[in-house]
Amino acid sequence: DVQLQASGGGLVQAGGSLRLSCAASGFAFDDYAIGWFRQAPGKEREGVSCISTRDGSTYYADSVKGRFTISSDNAKNTVYLQMNSLKPEDTAVYFCTAIPGGSYFTEDGVDYWGKGTQVTVSS
Repeated sequence: DVQLQASGGGLVQAGGSLRLSCAASGFAFDDYAIGWFRQAPGKEREGVSCISTRDGSTYYADSVKGRFTISSDNAKNTVYLQMNSLKPEDTAVYFCTAIPGGSYFTEDGVDYWGKGTQVTVSS
C-alpha cells in the first residue's frame, strides 16, 4: 500500500521553527517528486515546496522562500521541510504529496496524498 506519513506539526510561537517529515512507502520513491501543500481555514490549498528525489531540484512558493528548506534522504525514503521564522499566516494543515517525475507541481499533478499535519503559529 502507498503511504505518505507526515509528522512534525505542532504549536509554535511566531519566529519559531518546526521540521516536518514525510516518510514514503509503497511506490518507487526515485520516480517521484515530493511536495508539500498547505490549507488554512477558509483559504484555497497552496503548493508550498517540492523536491525532485532524482536530482534534488527544488521549488518554493514566494510566501516561504528564504524561510523554508526542503530536503530529501533517499536512503530513508523521507523528505523534510525545515520551517524557520514562522509567521501566524503559516498556520495551516500541511499535506505531503507524491508527484510523478515530469509533472507540474499542482493539485492535478499529484498521484498520492498523505494525511495532513497541523501547524499552528501563535502571534
